[in-house]
Amino acid sequence: MWTEVKRVPTLMIAEMWKDLFDGEGIVGYILPDPDYEGVGELRPYRVYVPKEKLHVAQEVLRKI
Repeated sequence: MWTEVKRVPTLMIAEMWKDLFDGEGIVGYILPDPDYEGVGELRPYRVYVPKEKLHVAQEVLRKI
């Protein structure tokens, strides 16, 4: 099960967060925000991590 950890305004920022989590050993997953009707890279995105790794992702977020 995936858990949302971050909402970001663009795809590029979402990819940066995913890369950060990947670097910490947490598999990240990116999906476009379903509440937004636009298309393309300039729409909001959500970053997800596995539920069992949520505590590790929260610790990474606290360090930043």
